[in-house]
Amino acid sequence: MTQPTTDASAGPSGGFLAEIKDAVSTRAFLLVLGVLALQLAFITSYIGAFHHPEPSRIPLAVAAPAEAVAARAAQSLGALPGDPLDTRTVADEAAARARIEDRSVAGALLVDPAGKTDRLLVASGAGASLSQALEGIVGRAEAAQGRDVRIVDVAPAAAGDARGLSSFYLVVGWCVGGYLCAAILAISAGARPANSARAVIRLGSLLLYAIAAGLLGTVIAGPVLGALPGNVMALWGLGTLVVFAVGAITLAFQGVAGVVGIGLAILLVVVFGNPSAGGAYPYPLLPPFWRAIGPALPPGAGTYAARSITYFRGNDAGPAMLVLAAWAVLGAAVTVVCAVLHRGRGGPAVGSGTPDPAARTTGP
Repeated sequence: MTQPTTDASAGPSGGFLAEIKDAVSTRAFLLVLGVLALQLAFITSYIGAFHHPEPSRIPLAVAAPAEAVAARAAQSLGALPGDPLDTRTVADEAAARARIEDRSVAGALLVDPAGKTDRLLVASGAGASLSQALEGIVGRAEAAQGRDVRIVDVAPAAAGDARGLSSFYLVVGWCVGGYLCAAILAISAGARPANSARAVIRLGSLLLYAIAAGLLGTVIAGPVLGALPGNVMALWGLGTLVVFAVGAITLAFQGVAGVVGIGLAILLVVVFGNPSAGGAYPYPLLPPFWRAIGPALPPGAGTYAARSITYFRGNDAGPAMLVLAAWAVLGAAVTVVCAVLHRGRGGPAVGSGTPDPAARTTGP
């Protein structure tokens, strides 16, 4: 008598629970939990940073024909409840404009003791929300003393740069391109390069992508859309550095943690980096934690440098560029070191679509 055969394609026979266990591996379950945690962190970070902007020690220069008058005005504004302003006196209007131009202060109050109207110099190119905060704080203080204030925008945002946010959006786009390019390299050829040569190939491919992305982003934001009137070559260089730095960070995380490294890069750049970048709300309006970490992360450094290039002739962009360069060097170094430590059989060419043998032990 012939025995019945079992169809192997029918799946496990332990019922629905067994089907779930067979369909969803422990690794996949843990990765989904990681995605959920990343999503909640994203919501928490953005709402936490933006839900209640509060001015804190906005740097403001004060000038008057007599030094004593300027000192009294600066002391009065510096003593406002909540410390919204960090005041300092300067010699005259020329000195005040110079301090705004070099980004030492966000604005300047020019006191006219012979009249009832003072002038407030602001720079909306550094962020409309910051200049508006200054206008509100100084305006209320002046009104309390029976004085009027006239607003003069000495570094206005371009007509196509709504609220001075185009620099931020451009940098965010560059950051997205950086970690997506690195992620695609991982998907196509394994999360970890098989050896140091493959690591260098990935970094070289990333650099070529960064050069193209930096140029195209600059052209779209500048000549095409007319949003950013800054020097094209300088913005191109900044874009290349931003894209490469973020991509190198992502490659480094992948070298350390495999495919999980992509999530770690998103955590650093998107969850922590974007809310603290000073885009919608510049640093003096952010909560202390976000204000502290922003300048040290690629989105914040990139946004600050982009605004400096666009509206302040590149003044004070140097420190932000050094931050980006440091991330780029660190990411590239860690990527190569991890490739050396995890070296194995020669892997396929980057982007070939063939799985990397050295990455098989880490899962798909």
